[in-house]
Amino acid sequence: MNEAVLREILSRVEKPARYTGGEVNMIKKDPARMQVRFALAFPDVYEVGMSHLGSKILYEAMNRPEDVYCERVYAPWPDMEKQLRDREVKLYSLETHTALDAFDMIGFSLSYEMSYTNMLNMMDLAGLKLRSSDRGETGPVIVAGGPCVYNPQPIAPFVDLFIIGEGETVNLELIDLYRKYKGLSKNAFLKHAAHLSGIYVPRFYETGEDGRVHPKDGSGVPATIRKRIVEDLDTSVYPTKPIVPFLGIVHDRVMMEVFRGCTRGCRFCQAGMIYRPLREKTVSRVCALTDGQLSATGYEEVSLTSLSTGDYSRLAELEELLHAELDEKHIAISLPSLRIDSFAEDLAKQRTGVRKTGLTFAPEAGSQRLRDVINKNVTEEDLLRCARIAFENGYSRMKLYFMIGLPTETFEDLQELADLVKRVGDVYYSIDKSRRAPGLQITVSTSTFVPKCDTPFQWCAQDPQELILEKQDFLKKALYRRYMSYSWHDARTSQLEACFATGGDEMADVLEEAYLRGCRFDGWDEFFRYDTWMQAFADCGIRVEDVANRARSVDDALPWDHIDCGVTKQYLLREWEKAQVEKTTRDCRQGCNGCGADCFNAGWCV
Repeated sequence: MNEAVLREILSRVEKPARYTGGEVNMIKKDPARMQVRFALAFPDVYEVGMSHLGSKILYEAMNRPEDVYCERVYAPWPDMEKQLRDREVKLYSLETHTALDAFDMIGFSLSYEMSYTNMLNMMDLAGLKLRSSDRGETGPVIVAGGPCVYNPQPIAPFVDLFIIGEGETVNLELIDLYRKYKGLSKNAFLKHAAHLSGIYVPRFYETGEDGRVHPKDGSGVPATIRKRIVEDLDTSVYPTKPIVPFLGIVHDRVMMEVFRGCTRGCRFCQAGMIYRPLREKTVSRVCALTDGQLSATGYEEVSLTSLSTGDYSRLAELEELLHAELDEKHIAISLPSLRIDSFAEDLAKQRTGVRKTGLTFAPEAGSQRLRDVINKNVTEEDLLRCARIAFENGYSRMKLYFMIGLPTETFEDLQELADLVKRVGDVYYSIDKSRRAPGLQITVSTSTFVPKCDTPFQWCAQDPQELILEKQDFLKKALYRRYMSYSWHDARTSQLEACFATGGDEMADVLEEAYLRGCRFDGWDEFFRYDTWMQAFADCGIRVEDVANRARSVDDALPWDHIDCGVTKQYLLREWEKAQVEKTTRDCRQGCNGCGADCFNAGWCV
């Protein structure tokens, strides 16, 4: 990159710090001495990508080898895209301002289906053809990983290689293989890569008349691709000196993962299935990493992150140690998205030494009947008990997350949701004024149920958009109280998310057409172009309703049947059958439920 051109470009964009690099703790290496250069690409704006914990971990892991340079790149905001295109300048890395097409590999971390058009845009801004079949045997290898790739088919034509599972280890194995076969053609490298555990290379597979993806004749690649996991989190790579951004980001704090996986078995939750088995860090490891990151960054808040942090088996001990160390330094500890039945009074009391950051709970459904359908395994009494503990210990702000459009949901369930929130408010006002903090604020947020692969609800249809809008209007009226605020997710975005979450090969054509028509940043309300998406569907001869609102038979072929997350289809089917009769399943820690995750011989399963 010509630095004079770069300065001119950055003088014309809203937030130039998104594109400069040079932040505190950024890794610096000499590109001329590198054997492999890897561009770690996040298909969203800098502030979102810099908050992504998975990218932080991979950045640390892939920069440990002395001859590998992993550099970052994020989706440019529309003002920056315009500057790049007007000047015919290629998208570049933050570390060395190197054009993306000069890298050996470009790896996209995909955590949200509505970022797919940004992925295509970043490839185009790098001067690369969108489809792997058009890129030939030269140029970077396009890699994709993250939770979205458990159903890879909607983006398979654009990606050379998918990493299924947790990438800390497999990424380095892939780089080792690339070193070995760097002088060969891309096809030869990919043929060898396809035999690595956890690697899916689409060019060696095809979709048969039965709708299943299988290896092409003579390819010799595995029929199924099982995910990779990190068996021991204590010895695995974790950031020791995370990059400190020049501008505020979404999660601008120390993010400390205490465990990975979940044993709860919520039937809508893809993360709770694909991240099994549950594996914990030791308290000593968490404390050491926390101390190191605080020293290296100067942050004043630590977020203990996991799918359900309250389930950490040694949380009370960890909290006690962290508060003993951090309270006098006025460093806050936050526990995002606590489970209602794992919140304890001593936990609330331990947090009295620092400023109150608010509490977040996710009841998910308002009625006990519907909570049983989704296997949430919490009760109204659990929530009200938590509310009383919180309010009596100085909290006055609470966020409650629910889903609407869940299988079997009725308007009676929605009314019970509103009644439940009101009863939480009643708990606050039942406490003497001298014992409660002023200014009750309950924020209610609803997202729309999106069926996801590898869950018991993968056979379900999404509610029609018109019905979702009707349910949102119902809650707007039912949640009208002085201390309540209600926000909801755009039903149109959720409809498209369902199409990519459970669609097949046909969605690739729709995606490309929508991108070529100008779709970008589809997860951002101000840029979402629903009419353009509908035109793309029409041009491809596909009705959006036929994809999003399609209920599948348990005998149907699924586009992701060739991807093995460890949890068996037989287990998911049993859970789907139990959901239909409103029967719950116990937490795995109370006894094995036979989900299949013991195949990894790791974590809670052993």
